Amino acid sequence: MAKRDYYEVLGVAKDATDADLKKAFRQQALQNHPDRNPGDAAAEERFKDAAEAYDALSDAEKRQRYDRFGHAGMTGGGAANYGNMDDMFSHFGDIFGDIFGGGGRQRARSNRGADLRCDIEITLEDAVAGVRRELDLPRMEACDTCHGSGAKAGTDADTCGQCRGRGQVSTRQGPFMFSVTCPGCGGQGKTLKPSNRCGTCGGGGQRRVEKKVGVKIPPGVDTGTRLRVGGEGEKGAVPGSASGDLYVVIHVQPHSKFRRIDDDLHCDIDVDVVSAVLGGLVAIALIDGGVEKIKLPAGIQPGEQLRIRGRGVPHLNSSSRGDQFAHVRVVVPKKLSAEQRALYEQLAVHAATAA
Repeated sequence: MAKRDYYEVLGVAKDATDADLKKAFRQQALQNHPDRNPGDAAAEERFKDAAEAYDALSDAEKRQRYDRFGHAGMTGGGAANYGNMDDMFSHFGDIFGDIFGGGGRQRARSNRGADLRCDIEITLEDAVAGVRRELDLPRMEACDTCHGSGAKAGTDADTCGQCRGRGQVSTRQGPFMFSVTCPGCGGQGKTLKPSNRCGTCGGGGQRRVEKKVGVKIPPGVDTGTRLRVGGEGEKGAVPGSASGDLYVVIHVQPHSKFRRIDDDLHCDIDVDVVSAVLGGLVAIALIDGGVEKIKLPAGIQPGEQLRIRGRGVPHLNSSSRGDQFAHVRVVVPKKLSAEQRALYEQLAVHAATAA
């Protein structure tokens, strides 16, 4: 069965704003959420379709690719791929978390660790070929002394009197019941007396550490590309709660020889007057360090372009590439030998006679 158009799935126009997309997805989530439709496989599929559509259209880069290539542009990693429903809930926690309450899944999401952002610079060569980077990421981890409990050795925490150990308190608004993190215990379900708090973490159960995180940067990224590394954000404060995500924002350094426009590369080549008039072969440098020899047509004019197909930047999450364009600059010699001057003067006489 052919996949439905993402805009049709969400019921929005092709010029829908980010706010329109989020509103439409929230409405779909309210109607088809599995917690409200237990055992309804059709509702769960509609929910998954809406999540996939929102994932694609809410990301500017994915949306541009979808508008240009349709579902074919989502292959190779463009479309959302969630391991299970919990992974999906974690990814859209900012939307689901303020709609649905109750249950262990919501509790895990409400105590989910914070997302982290890391900006990195790469060269244009790395953007074309792809690269793997090791990041030293400062983040919060469970305290080694108390193993995340926040309590001194030999002491126990007291059950929170406000939530009675649930970690959440509930409130009703109209027909919906909302669960929020208990303000008394921060979602842990227990409280500690000051005298019983761990001396290393002060009772928080966490400490700041640096962890090495490997990030694979695929070919075709550009400045502003945002890569999500699931589960590599802050650890949740409550044992068993989900970790946040790491978002890596790419910045591509300017290049001394190449200019990037979309997925095409542009460069300049110098051509002497004789070659511009008579034509011949010209060697053009490529971004990967190689050289491509192509035919220079006779009579080429300054500013004309030579095109090398498929030697530009790879399309993100695709096996195809853009092209490379070489802009011709005709170089006029500033100094001539006596022999060269004589030849040019002879050429000038022939040109005047021909005119």
